[in-house]
Amino acid sequence: MHSPDHNQSTLGLHLADEAATACFGRHLAPLLHAGMVVWLDGDLGAGKTTLVRSLLRACGHVGPVKSPTYTLVEIYVISRIYWYHFDFYRFNFPEEFVDAGLGEYFRDDAVCLVEWPEKAADHVPSPDIIVRFHFVENGRTLEFVACSQEGQKCLNVLKSGWPGAAD
Repeated sequence: MHSPDHNQSTLGLHLADEAATACFGRHLAPLLHAGMVVWLDGDLGAGKTTLVRSLLRACGHVGPVKSPTYTLVEIYVISRIYWYHFDFYRFNFPEEFVDAGLGEYFRDDAVCLVEWPEKAADHVPSPDIIVRFHFVENGRTLEFVACSQEGQKCLNVLKSGWPGAAD
């Protein structure tokens, strides 16, 4: 999976519980726009789908938001923007990304939210943002990594407006 290098900036946050994860999603949602790719990294149950759910609800989606573990992708259309939520957890080989024709979803009119991107290594497009969840004793830590100019713009806004933000 893509790892940070000297050209990337990071932001560390503590998320005490599911409500804090949802709050972060509400802050992040207006910063995302069509054409962006967000990789979501973390163990099972770390909060990836919770984050996606809060992003989509903050954008106006009122229906259910479920994990695409078995469907590979869930599609949401909000204000003429396609939001694609991918989950590659069940991939046995990275080539399954190509075999399933998933590359066509990564378009200029879509925001792509990708769980388990390492399972589609070398096939899934590079991220603008990587969001890494880590379990800690009192909740989770979240590492937000900007991997493009668009990702850096998001990070700059978050740094200036999120309580407890740390480099």
